[in-house]
Amino acid sequence: MNKHISYSALKDWKFCPYYHKVSHVDKLRPFKGNEYTAFGTAIHSTYEKSLLEEGKDLGYESIFQHEFLQELEDLNTSQVELRSNLVSQMYDQGKKLASLSYPALKNTFGDFEVVSSEEKLYVPLQIDGHENLYFKGFIDVVLKKDDRYIIIDWKTCSWGWDARKKADTMLTYQLTLYKNFYAEKHGIDPSKIDTYFALVKRTAKKNNIEIFKVSSGKKKIENALKLLNKAIYNIEKKNYVKNRMSCQSGYGCPLYKTDLCK
Repeated sequence: MNKHISYSALKDWKFCPYYHKVSHVDKLRPFKGNEYTAFGTAIHSTYEKSLLEEGKDLGYESIFQHEFLQELEDLNTSQVELRSNLVSQMYDQGKKLASLSYPALKNTFGDFEVVSSEEKLYVPLQIDGHENLYFKGFIDVVLKKDDRYIIIDWKTCSWGWDARKKADTMLTYQLTLYKNFYAEKHGIDPSKIDTYFALVKRTAKKNNIEIFKVSSGKKKIENALKLLNKAIYNIEKKNYVKNRMSCQSGYGCPLYKTDLCK
């Protein structure tokens, strides 16, 4: 097994253990990205710079343009077919969104201290027999307001999320695990850490950034760690059973009807 496990690897295992094997064990990476991942990465990079400079005007439109074009070039190199109309729309949408991150945070939280941006987690897992296994992740934003820490993850989307997606257990486990391992890394009481998703909406007419709190209490942390331990156990045992329910699910599987999954 790899020396670390990430939330994305856990999510892929939950989606389908066989898909996890192809992606993370065989490292064939069936999904190489698309316009949406390029846009999301460019926005993340732009917002990271904005946060570190506390929203000072550094020409964030130009920064987004540069980052987006770089991501598109990488996709072209990987021979990913791009849709020119969508790329053009995203180009214009990104320019409008580029400078909105810091004002949105100020509007939501008021005065705060920026603790870190894109902070790396590489925290040892407290599991018997796994002394050299780590949880790996990157936290988009950590703020501090009074005596509380605020963990935020940016999510790019079209118009937003409905109530079902906002409450999706597997999706929110990302923040739950980040909270747990951030607390372990810094020796902070988890009860002093709050978690939020920040939706960056490409097509919304107004309120282009929606920041909402996600519950990550003690019981939810226990459940997330239980799932993580279950995944590690099965990955080590090489239990790569196919989850047929995911083949044509709403998320779709990149392996469906390909030679990688006969």
